Amino acid sequence: MKKIILSAAFLAFAGISAANATEVKNPVAITVKQDSTTKVPVELKDLPEAVKTTLQSEPVKAWTPTAAFLVTNADKTQYYHIEVKKDAETAAIKIGADGKVIQ
Repeated sequence: MKKIILSAAFLAFAGISAANATEVKNPVAITVKQDSTTKVPVELKDLPEAVKTTLQSEPVKAWTPTAAFLVTNADKTQYYHIEVKKDAETAAIKIGADGKVIQ
C-alpha cells in the first residue's frame, strides 16, 4: 500500500513539474539606449572668462568649485558641468560657454 501511495505522489509531483516547465514563447528583448554625450575634464583655471565670472557672481560664489567638465551633447551643444561644494554639501551647476546658468 505504501508503494502505491508513494507512486501516486511521485506521479502527481512529476505532472505538476512538467506543467510548470513550459517553453517561453515570447522572448523578452532587452535594449540599451546608447548616449552619445561626451564629458571631458577641464582644469578650473582653463575655464572661459564668462564661466569664471558666473562662478564669482552672487548666488554661486558661496560654493567652491571642485571639478569641471566640458559636456558635448549628441546635437553638438556644449556646456560646462561644474561640481561645487559648500561645507558638507555638494552640488553641480551647468553653465554655458557664454556664462549663463542652464537649468
